[in-house]
Amino acid sequence: MVTIIDYGVGNLGSILNMFKKVGEDAQISADPSVIANAEKLLLPGVGSFDFGMQSLNESGLRDILDNKVLKEKTPILGICLGMQLMTNRSEEGILPGLGWIDASVKRFVPIHAGMKVPHMGWSAVESVAANPLLARLTWPARFYFVHSFYVSCESCADVLLQSHYGYDFHAAFSHDNILGVQFHPEKSHKFGMQLLKSFAEL
Repeated sequence: MVTIIDYGVGNLGSILNMFKKVGEDAQISADPSVIANAEKLLLPGVGSFDFGMQSLNESGLRDILDNKVLKEKTPILGICLGMQLMTNRSEEGILPGLGWIDASVKRFVPIHAGMKVPHMGWSAVESVAANPLLARLTWPARFYFVHSFYVSCESCADVLLQSHYGYDFHAAFSHDNILGVQFHPEKSHKFGMQLLKSFAEL
């Protein structure tokens, strides 16, 4: 069972529907007791970094999540803003991130006139490391992105997927039980379904 964390940020229904499509059990919850007993967690998110962190800090779930992720080593997947919140900091805001992974969030800087920000649409991804999260992916794989900022991992050992928009950027990371993807699996059709099913099977 995957528990999708409801902290007031993200299109939770679309994610839940994708799990249903691949035949996996999932639930949406803001209940501390449910989250404290979750087998797997998913941290969604859309919008700005500071809004996301403020919403998470005010949700009353921060200590529970820190315990689940850092001490109990519960598998957790961050999606889009959810991935970015797992890092130390962002150029988009002033609040500190969750600090679960040694990484920071940087702003896309256009390097030519045709490079529009935000990066929006389908982009190919390249596997940098083997991981069970990628076990079901068919290659070449591509995902749907909508973002003006991207995660930059301090350690190349944490990079799972790489993509390209003007220049290469980290599209997914993996550090122990902590996983993050910059794209939207719930908008990525068969590729998103393959990835979410793999996460549910971890």
